[in-house]
Amino acid sequence: MNAAIIFILLLLLMLTGMPISISLGLTVLTFLFTMTTVPIESVALKLFTGIEKFEIMAIPFFILAGNFLTHGGVARRMIRFATSMVGHWHGGLALAGVVACALFAAVSGSSPATVVAIGSIILPAMVKQGYPKRFGAGVITTSGALGILIPPSIVMVMYSVTTNTSVGALFMAGVVPGLMLACLLGLTTWVLAKKHGYPRMAKASWRERWDAFRKSAWGLFLIVIVMGGIYSGVFTPTEAAAIAAVYAFVISVFVYKDLRLEQVGRVLLDSASLSAMLLYIITNAVLFSFLMTSENIPQQMAAWLTGQGLGVVGFLLVVNILLLLAGNVMEPSSIVLIMAPILFPVAVQLGIDPIHFGILIVVNMEVGMCHPPVGLNLYVASGITKMGISELTVAVMPWLLTMLGFLLLVTYVPAISLWLPNLVYG
Repeated sequence: MNAAIIFILLLLLMLTGMPISISLGLTVLTFLFTMTTVPIESVALKLFTGIEKFEIMAIPFFILAGNFLTHGGVARRMIRFATSMVGHWHGGLALAGVVACALFAAVSGSSPATVVAIGSIILPAMVKQGYPKRFGAGVITTSGALGILIPPSIVMVMYSVTTNTSVGALFMAGVVPGLMLACLLGLTTWVLAKKHGYPRMAKASWRERWDAFRKSAWGLFLIVIVMGGIYSGVFTPTEAAAIAAVYAFVISVFVYKDLRLEQVGRVLLDSASLSAMLLYIITNAVLFSFLMTSENIPQQMAAWLTGQGLGVVGFLLVVNILLLLAGNVMEPSSIVLIMAPILFPVAVQLGIDPIHFGILIVVNMEVGMCHPPVGLNLYVASGITKMGISELTVAVMPWLLTMLGFLLLVTYVPAISLWLPNLVYG
């Protein structure tokens, strides 16, 4: 009964158009003050201990690094390098967009940032070459979602904080699925481009490719620093995020010189604003999780789900449906922070690997970012292309179907997520 009251109250507040973070907070406070005997002191203590985790510090640093890279000319150089490698294939510039999104995802950790950085440069170039605007928008909107699957990923950090799972292992588990999805999105792009006869570019010489690589090397080297440092044990993911922010500042301001010192303040303010928003969501989600635990709701749901005799296959199917439905009304951070504490205990009870379960959730979040009504990537792409959400929804459909197929593959073939972590960690 209490579970029903909590979720109905949360849903009603969200339907008013209230931000998810405030809806969470009001739900918790209303329930605590009117329907439970939990001491307020214990709530305050949980609020403090819930957000003092060292891993949470990685979030503002990765956001700052992504903002420096977005404004610092790194994306433009990555696009030039990607174009030199695959531009001569069918739909070359679109394929370069997929490759550039994958490369930028590996340094930014953010899906909307990837769409903005790559899309704002490559979409006008595609239209100029004769590609339909709808085709270009579909490619970049969906490829930008790689920003939360290819490590480092802010969503993975949030899952780690919520479930006490290793961030390093999650980052490693995201490498193979991220590369696989990038290849599948590229294949979809190539097939459509070949079918419709979209433009190809002249094949770059090896000298041109080397020149493009050399000019993008400072940005690409950040991938080596962050991932190499984490996997070799030189520093933790949080320390890697701080190093990434400093490195991104240095190459944007002093190496590429595309970001002037007087613009740094604006980047810092934008990053602080986004970080504060995410941390406020985390704070209220911690309270929401505490409320559910004190009311024994996750345990009751776990008992009910296991009592239905679903088994692993049925449970994972239900999880995918729930997360895809949640993607219709919430953005990824909120979904992870609300749903993970409920679903994770059931997954563990059924013997599902926590790392595999985390990757499954992240892939669901990717799909959610590319479909209406609240797909963040759709709104970002809409701002760049000046296309309506309904038109963009039709545009992304071939790539969205590819992502749904990949979701099923990741769900029922755990080795895709676990092969690399098992290889490294034994």
